[in-house]
Amino acid sequence: MDFKEKIRVIENYPQEGISFKDITTLLQDGPAYKAAIGQLADFARDKKVDIVVGPEARGFVIGCPIALELNAGFAPVRKKGKLPAETIQASYSLEYGSDVLAMHKDAIKPGQRVLIADDLLATGGTINTTIDLVKQLGGEIVGLAFLIELDLGGREKIGTGYDIFSLIKY
Repeated sequence: MDFKEKIRVIENYPQEGISFKDITTLLQDGPAYKAAIGQLADFARDKKVDIVVGPEARGFVIGCPIALELNAGFAPVRKKGKLPAETIQASYSLEYGSDVLAMHKDAIKPGQRVLIADDLLATGGTINTTIDLVKQLGGEIVGLAFLIELDLGGREKIGTGYDIFSLIKY
């Protein structure tokens, strides 16, 4: 299946010069969504994943079904102040300013095998921060899975040492 055909591209959104990749059109197509999740799960099937970690919010719609496919748990990464129990935090830089991501302190046990999943790898800021959180909790990152990868330097920013899979590349 050509998954690019299922992605709506919106020019000049959210600002001039941006070519936004809208995954909602893929999510609306049940067979395409299922096939995409299946291929992302296939990437991780032999990695003995204990838990899938996904950053809000689109990382939830990609990570949760992958976790179900792998018979693994799921742990959310959220913006600071959005999780109810005790958390760990890590900050990251945005184009203008910075933000903070958090995970529950008990989301990952030391030594658990972790797959990080998200809808998009762009500049790598969110994913590098997610990697930092997983490492703080002692998780072993066995792979990174993305629905879409943009050629914006994210893979290079993450660096070597990680098994990275992207279903669609722009």
